[in-house]
Amino acid sequence: MKVRKALSGPKYDGKYLHSLLQDQLQHTKLHQTLTNVVIPTFDIKNLQPTIFSSFKVKKKPEMDALLSDIGIATSAAPTYLPAHHFETKDDKGNVVREFDLIDGGVAANNPFRSHESGVAPTQYDRFLVISLGTGNHKLEKKFGAEEAAEWGILNWLSYDGSTPLIDAFSEASADMVDFHLASIFRALYSEENYLRIQDDTLSGDLASVDITTEKNLNGLVTIGENLLKKPVSRVNFQTGVYEVAKEETNADALKRFAKQLSEEKWLRKSRAHQKA
Repeated sequence: MKVRKALSGPKYDGKYLHSLLQDQLQHTKLHQTLTNVVIPTFDIKNLQPTIFSSFKVKKKPEMDALLSDIGIATSAAPTYLPAHHFETKDDKGNVVREFDLIDGGVAANNPFRSHESGVAPTQYDRFLVISLGTGNHKLEKKFGAEEAAEWGILNWLSYDGSTPLIDAFSEASADMVDFHLASIFRALYSEENYLRIQDDTLSGDLASVDITTEKNLNGLVTIGENLLKKPVSRVNFQTGVYEVAKEETNADALKRFAKQLSEEKWLRKSRAHQKA
């Protein structure tokens, strides 16, 4: 039955998720966000990434979509949820653009790369970047080449409670951005400005994308709380595994970032008063 369902359509119809997002976000559009956001999606009709950016929406009004539509699109993971079609219209009700989107993770699982085009190579030391991973089962070393060599399309799409093909694309996308950013900040002697918090020790149900039992969710909360207590780690470019980089914990690093941002805010206010 599971195989038949996987072949005939997505695992979930998405109706509850759609109604929840529409209920919570109502008619709020991209230009109305309380802070700047960059949300990646992928257009399956045009076969290219589609990035919704509040930074650029003034120059590209055709991108000013409902946040509910953007949220539905960026969470439409292939095999799990259906692709999402919607339109944006002008003040007269004319359609200005159509979208046929799926989860942006297939192209940009780490959204910083989507915003990076506006950053000059020499400006990275002016940024504080916090990158929060959602966890993976990398250390479990779940599959080997000998085993995968026998797989057909069904096994690549669904095997032993996971989706190997989707997992591979998502992890590759996120890891490439992490490797890229870590190497740039390191080259500019600004490693302290880049904080990646990730757990690559998940296993079993905790590594699942969609097991939402109370027990599993509480388990993920515990993992998140423990992550704050762990020392800052950075990726080893050779193994792809996160290794302890310093004695400072993730919680302490976040406090340091908050202090720097607070000091920067007051400095800018002070400069503004001096000019007035």
